[in-house]
Amino acid sequence: MGIFRQIRTQDAMSNSKLRYVMTNRPLEGLKVLEFAGIGPGPFCGMMLADMGADVVRIDRPETVPKGVGPVTGRGRRSIALNLKTDQGRTTALALIKKADALFEGFRPGVMERMGLGPEVAQALNPRLVYGRMTGWGQWGPLAKSAGHDVNYVAISGALGAMGRPGEPPAPPLNLVGDYGGGAMFLLAGMLAGLLQARTTGQGMVIDAAMSDGSALLMAMFHDLQSLGLWQDKRGGNLLDGSAPFYDTYECADGEFVSIGSIEPQFYAELLSLTGLDTDAKFANQYDFANWPSMKEAVAAVIVQKTRKEWIAALEGTDVCFAPVLSLAEAKRHPHNAARETFVSYDGIVQPAAAPRFGGVSHYPTRKAPKPGEHSEEILNSWGVRQDLAAE
Repeated sequence: MGIFRQIRTQDAMSNSKLRYVMTNRPLEGLKVLEFAGIGPGPFCGMMLADMGADVVRIDRPETVPKGVGPVTGRGRRSIALNLKTDQGRTTALALIKKADALFEGFRPGVMERMGLGPEVAQALNPRLVYGRMTGWGQWGPLAKSAGHDVNYVAISGALGAMGRPGEPPAPPLNLVGDYGGGAMFLLAGMLAGLLQARTTGQGMVIDAAMSDGSALLMAMFHDLQSLGLWQDKRGGNLLDGSAPFYDTYECADGEFVSIGSIEPQFYAELLSLTGLDTDAKFANQYDFANWPSMKEAVAAVIVQKTRKEWIAALEGTDVCFAPVLSLAEAKRHPHNAARETFVSYDGIVQPAAAPRFGGVSHYPTRKAPKPGEHSEEILNSWGVRQDLAAE
């Protein structure tokens, strides 16, 4: 049942409310080592910490992890180790002996050169799940090459499908490679490995490549292509912004709204509420040749009203509508406020933990640490101080 406690929260609509939540998160009791890195690694560490794991980040002494801030750095404790020294490596190995899992985001071979590779680690701790996060994977012609999110998304075929026809492909921030194709697949792989280790007592190595993950995220579009329903180019496809009923449109005030009226009944609702149901060109929703002129007609209607007016007319209907919000605006939207999608923690409004677990708090577990902030505390709580003393 867990131990219940009462907490008071304040949502963005200023409605104070009482909630009863379990103190036990699903991964509590799990010990995870995170070798400090950039991009998808910290995001995976944040997710594990949000779910209750005791994530210990191994930082370089007096070095703040690049690109890791108060949000993606939350939930961990930090120990500072110089892994180029015998003492640093000895301490790391002592922590590895106590861990359920670890993950690292170095180029292939770096951990092995430090004497911390999976063969050494799993010889010390056979049940250890060893996660490896890279762009290109542990092997292959590009394995040791430098790269970034945009490159991994490019080689997977995902980037080539994004953007307007006649324009360059549009990089989707670093969501598809770093986070979608990287961190989330690393997380899924590690959780699967932990289940196996619990059952068999044997750990495993997780080779999470962002190029692989980005390719797998395109599975649905390979389905559509195999059925002859997807053109292998930008433009002319259902979900790439070519359809007049699935795109973003500018309003009279220069703001934008999104429309996703794919199903026939939702399409009919769009036409009815915008007055386009009297226009004969909209009679056949999938008249591909007529899509450009249909899109122009939709745009001409949407631009006649402000975003606020369209919110009043379409939000909450079966049109499948939402305003396009900035980061600041998203924090204030009534739906996000009601669900506490964003919470204030350590003086910063930030995304709450997701997904939600019944009866469990969705607030962060602790603020982002400074490098080495918890070194002594970690050595004592993991029982490593005694192991080092005995060597």
